[in-house]
Amino acid sequence: MNIEESPELRATELGAGVIKRSTTLADGRDLIYYDDPGTTLGAERAVDARTLDPRPDTATMRLDILTGDWITVAANRQNRVMMPGADADPLAPQTPTNPSEVPSLYDVAVFENRSPAFGPALTEALGTAPAASNPPRGLDDLDALGLGRTRTSVGRCEVVCFSPDHSGSFGTQSVTRARTVIEAWADRTAALSQLPGIQQIFPFENRGEAIGVTLPHPHGQIYSYPYITPRTQRLLESIDRTAPDLFQRILEFEQGSERIVLQGEHWTAFVPFAARWPVEVHLMPNRHVADFAETTEAERDELAPLYLRLLRGVDALYETPTPYIAAWHQAPVNVARDSVRLHLELTSPRRGADKLKFLAGSEAAMWAWTAEIPPEQSAARIREAIARAEEASA
Repeated sequence: MNIEESPELRATELGAGVIKRSTTLADGRDLIYYDDPGTTLGAERAVDARTLDPRPDTATMRLDILTGDWITVAANRQNRVMMPGADADPLAPQTPTNPSEVPSLYDVAVFENRSPAFGPALTEALGTAPAASNPPRGLDDLDALGLGRTRTSVGRCEVVCFSPDHSGSFGTQSVTRARTVIEAWADRTAALSQLPGIQQIFPFENRGEAIGVTLPHPHGQIYSYPYITPRTQRLLESIDRTAPDLFQRILEFEQGSERIVLQGEHWTAFVPFAARWPVEVHLMPNRHVADFAETTEAERDELAPLYLRLLRGVDALYETPTPYIAAWHQAPVNVARDSVRLHLELTSPRRGADKLKFLAGSEAAMWAWTAEIPPEQSAARIREAIARAEEASA
């Protein structure tokens, strides 16, 4: 394959000295580079010279009338790449022998997923995206119950590459790189919130084969939904039944407990009072912030090292890395902005060095949970693991 050099891309300076450079891939999907402050990379980026198949039709959602949940049916995701070697890593910078998704060497890169669960609503990107045939018609439309209801799965799925390296995770990055990723999360949250029909934006990282990861490359994703997710709808019901300042009450309740694992000027990490998972930690800003786009420079600066301390501590629980889901819950785009607070829910099914918690009958079928590890005990173990990790790196 030929790798052609492109002209210098228009640069936008973001917080902390991060530079944003936007371009497109060969099939019209967006690609955004986020350069570290003081990066050694030049301003130019290679052109994506691949010949790609047309973008797939946007997937379809079907309504489960028993629960009111919308289920996306995305057949294009069935044949995703599974645990490739470094010479075929689709998230690594392109080489003459590896026609990957990112044409140039990068610090952090974000691009539209090639096999998305949620896709474009209308023809976008110079006419390269198929038009949705049956898009959602707003929240009232999606709330209506009926047999056989379908809608096009309108939204957006993006991949966030934390590093050009083939293996690793968020927790293996430097503080500078973590800060760049946080800036990218904030920038993408702001941009995706402006897309028509988007109701909620969800940054997350899956880590480990036990979670179902298909690529070892250090990366996360951002899903932009056309509805408010079932989990957040349950949260909104709880807020309605208690008080609009529920998150502040939770924070003050946990800060007075023995379940705190880390605390800074702007952020607090704790094992929640009713933790479900063997490893479960919530990380919350100390003031009300609806999403990453609303965080201040100081909050982002503190989050980078504090979040790394948490992830490295979780990895130090056992001799091998801990599988986890790092789920950043944000307020919906258009409702409950003053009551739903940005927060991380970090969960792992690992209940021992060689044991996993599997969701079987009661939990999977009836959503009725049993926790094997008391939250207070879990918090003490995580605090000890954080201390071990910091001592080992000193």
